[in-house]
Amino acid sequence: MSEVVCLKDLELYANKHEQKLVRDYHACGANSEQTLQDNTNAFKRIRMRPQVLKNVSYMDLSTTLLGKTISFPVAIAPTGMQCLSHCHGEVATAKAAASMQTGMILSTWSNKSMEEVVSAAPSCLHWFQLYIVKDGGLTASLVKRAEKAGYKALVVTVDTPVVGLRLPDLRNGFQVDNRISVYCFISFRLPNLESDSSKHFQGDMYGPIRISPAVTWRDIARIKRSTSLPIVLKGILTAEDAKMAVRIGIDGIIVSNHGGRQLDGVLASIDALPEVVESVKGSDVEVYLDSGVRQGTDVLKALALGARAVFVGRPALWGLTYKV
Repeated sequence: MSEVVCLKDLELYANKHEQKLVRDYHACGANSEQTLQDNTNAFKRIRMRPQVLKNVSYMDLSTTLLGKTISFPVAIAPTGMQCLSHCHGEVATAKAAASMQTGMILSTWSNKSMEEVVSAAPSCLHWFQLYIVKDGGLTASLVKRAEKAGYKALVVTVDTPVVGLRLPDLRNGFQVDNRISVYCFISFRLPNLESDSSKHFQGDMYGPIRISPAVTWRDIARIKRSTSLPIVLKGILTAEDAKMAVRIGIDGIIVSNHGGRQLDGVLASIDALPEVVESVKGSDVEVYLDSGVRQGTDVLKALALGARAVFVGRPALWGLTYKV
């Protein structure tokens, strides 16, 4: 008998086999974890109204993301430092996505370079997740590298002006601050951010890669002008922000609360979805969702409420730990 037949089984397997520090880093949410818990609970509160006597002998689950076809409406969300779960990290995740004919968003903070990931899984639909850092030249270089490497969209994370206060990380000494650093993994490679002068981050090398707390809509508009790639904003939860995204010509929105890891006390992504969908009606903006998706009926609920597809983060990390 298989010990893993659903995502919950996979989560339990990962919890059993990961080191506590890594397990807590992946699992924890910000502050009292209200939003983390509500992300999954909110799906449970939604009830479906099935219509029967429909011919379901043939089903086509394929959809498109910004004009590119994937085989079913689930893709991989960006998660950093995947080599904490498996030595092949993001390369393995991209290969898995390619095998399922779907897409993956590569994190700025990946342990494998954006070029290596594309090369390892050329048939995967590759998007690149971008943090706007204080070093404007570094941000610009990431955009150009993503274009050159063959990424099909830029996903700009907009819900992290500062990093969330995650208590288990603090207790474990996994000290996360606004520099996206952890002292116990200071020699971990983050090749998307390496300079010619250093192949590992040390000391004040963190300064230039700090996420900028001063990012505004003007910065988003500037990035849009600087690239031919479509721009997707990740971290939108309100109609007001969604309307602003439409106004400046954004191509897509990921309704997301960062898996409950940044600002605690905000509404679950699935609860925010309807007002975002309603606010972009009449535009060409595509709406997606992440945070809390754990089973097929969650995907169905998100689609029924207007999402074009969903992205999953933690489940991909659990998969990386399986039988390693």
